[in-house]
Amino acid sequence: MAGSRQDPVDLGSDMDEDEALRYAIALSLQEQEVQDEQSSQITSASTSTSRRNGTGSSGATLGLLSLDRKKMEEERLQRLAKRRRSPTEDDDDVVDVPPAKRMTPSEPLRTMAGSSSPNLLPFPNGAIKRTWARGYPRTSEDIKIEEVLQRDKLELALLSSYQWDDEWLMSKIDLRRTKLLLLAFADSEAQKSEMRSNAPPGIKFVFPAMNGPGAMHSKLQLLKYPNYLRVVVPTANLVPYDWGETGVMENMVFLIDLPRLKDSAIYQPTAFSTELGRFLSATGVGESMVSSLANYDFSKTKHLGFVYTIPGGHLGDSLKRIGYCGLGASVASIGLATDDPIEVDFVCASLGSLNYDLVGAMYNACRGDDGLAEYKSRIGRAGAAAKNKASNPWQDKLKDRFRIYFPTDETVGRSRGGRNPTLTTRALMQAAGTICVQPKWWRSPTFPTELVRDCVNTRDGLLMHSKMILVRKSGVQPQMQAGSQLQTRPQTRPEPRRRDKEPTANDINIPAEPNAEETSLGWVYVGSANLSESA
Repeated sequence: MAGSRQDPVDLGSDMDEDEALRYAIALSLQEQEVQDEQSSQITSASTSTSRRNGTGSSGATLGLLSLDRKKMEEERLQRLAKRRRSPTEDDDDVVDVPPAKRMTPSEPLRTMAGSSSPNLLPFPNGAIKRTWARGYPRTSEDIKIEEVLQRDKLELALLSSYQWDDEWLMSKIDLRRTKLLLLAFADSEAQKSEMRSNAPPGIKFVFPAMNGPGAMHSKLQLLKYPNYLRVVVPTANLVPYDWGETGVMENMVFLIDLPRLKDSAIYQPTAFSTELGRFLSATGVGESMVSSLANYDFSKTKHLGFVYTIPGGHLGDSLKRIGYCGLGASVASIGLATDDPIEVDFVCASLGSLNYDLVGAMYNACRGDDGLAEYKSRIGRAGAAAKNKASNPWQDKLKDRFRIYFPTDETVGRSRGGRNPTLTTRALMQAAGTICVQPKWWRSPTFPTELVRDCVNTRDGLLMHSKMILVRKSGVQPQMQAGSQLQTRPQTRPEPRRRDKEPTANDINIPAEPNAEETSLGWVYVGSANLSESA
């Protein structure tokens, strides 16, 4: 995207040398056309090139019309012949991503290439991807934040996150093209006013009601393009290390592209679209945005469920739609409820104050129960019996059917981010700082330590911030093609990663189901909920 003739051109590290050359040539030709038509003096533009290994250009300032394209091509080929970098060199190292330069709408922003033509949908049936990670080979299984956002054609973006890096986020979005609506948390009216006043034009905030103590833990993206709506549910926050830019952390992403209807009168709601609308209404985004969902074809979401939490007290039907009750209702609504035993593998980045009653409630929800079975089980026991793990009926029932995956301290120490005590707070957060459990919970006599397994990534040295539930019928083996490698050895009490802060959540998540003919095998949940009562 060409700026004005006086705008500097940033040929940044996201471009390879071929792209940089083509970009410079294109701008040169545009400038020549302006010169021919207007016979005006062209102001020299400063051009710089930065390579992935951190070395820059010589710093020379050239007018675009003075570029010798033949010479540039010869120099490029010479550099390529000399530079055959191995995977162990700079671009594979763990890096500390510096804060992005704060941008305003008047500054030039590079256009990222889209992944499809306007008439084709990249993900019409939905897909689950893992985040790209710096230093690891790219595959068809991973995705970058740029490929999710597609900034060159993004018209409107609704984004929510628990953690934010606003300058980094602004570097990924063209505010001259895109309207931005941010679902965010603020603990006071003064903070809300400050956030609004500091935002560039084109950015609006929505602050969902917390209804008491809580936090905005949801991770949802609604991305509007000319011909379709993209619904994205990542396990990643809007920070560079969660999207692989420091090469220490992996997350998962669910996304689906929904075509725009020619006439909203033919809109057919699904359980997915209905619950999505309810969540949006609860956040306070406004009914016009909620009603605009009817402009899109949700027919490909019939096999999907949408699960969320809203802070505060709930009764009746509202209670059955949120949290683990909502998960159970969602499982039942898409025809996956069962009375038969199931196998559950739960991958998470944070563990709360767990006990067998909570894990049993999750197990029932994964079978399609709306919470009543768990409630009846709890009221049937009282006093010391309720606090005694050995007497809890769930212990024997779950020991071979429910596995919780959380990294040991040894796994964290061997990771690329490691456990370096000299790291700054920022660097620590980029390593294992967001993977946590409080020691006092782990040491509690009611904590189900017997269910916890080590979580080791198939991409060696990469920690996981993912939240997933894999459910299958007993006797069906899981198919792990990429991403996590679920280890079977139990943890011992001293091993988990520790942090002295209990997470709170207001979550938005999607359990995604395979094709109809495979529904009897099982299903998978991808979202932002860790394993805790607050989540």
